[in-house]
Amino acid sequence: MSADVSVVTKTERRAVPARTAVKPGVIFVLEDDPDILRLIQHHLKLANFEVVGFGSSAGMLEQAARTQPLLFILDIMLPGESGLDVCRRVRQSHKLEMTPVMFLTAKGEESDRVAGLELGADDYVVKPFSPRELVARIRAVLRRTQRPEKPAVIKVGALEINGEAMSISVNGQLVSTTPTEYRLLEYLASHVGRVFTRDQLLDAVWRDSHFVTLRSIDVFVRRLREKIEPDPERPVYLKTVRGVGYRFDRSADTAA
Repeated sequence: MSADVSVVTKTERRAVPARTAVKPGVIFVLEDDPDILRLIQHHLKLANFEVVGFGSSAGMLEQAARTQPLLFILDIMLPGESGLDVCRRVRQSHKLEMTPVMFLTAKGEESDRVAGLELGADDYVVKPFSPRELVARIRAVLRRTQRPEKPAVIKVGALEINGEAMSISVNGQLVSTTPTEYRLLEYLASHVGRVFTRDQLLDAVWRDSHFVTLRSIDVFVRRLREKIEPDPERPVYLKTVRGVGYRFDRSADTAA
């Protein structure tokens, strides 16, 4: 245990109650270890973030729907509902689906990280962790997920990407996407016809996130194809350039 948490006594070890009044723009932290929760809260408050901690998921998403937090930080191994289940509910919520999610967990295997990605995580931090790095990653996630200053609508065939609403629709029907899926598609669609390597996409969309691998790009592209392509096996928008990477194709315009 680091010096930051060694001063915490047993009588002080408790999570912030789920009904604590919060201000807009807070970070919600779901962590059942009171020492770790206090450590996270301490360092985020030093970084001028408002923080509310939860020892379990009970009542958290209901409060989040009213508060609209900046970010969720979720442990995975929890009593009752797991962090993965919570993330799944966030992505299925109309009010919360675009809220960034970061996992902070002891589960560090590749299969665990991929599972987190496939559920829509924006970052994945493995315990033990550096509080300073955690703060830096939070700021990076918030930078990546902020809305563009000059929103635009990109329309190709039946696909429409609305920068102001940060929404994607196909044939006029809204498609549910995670913030990272949205950023990846918007970036490719903003450079129609240009071929990007996986490394270039990692740098442009994820920047300094260390947990994302080249395989992660393929996971996100596959998920996007399942959501926007008429036939994901024969994509018309997100094309694979064999041996290089991916490009966004405008040929759907002529087919529409």
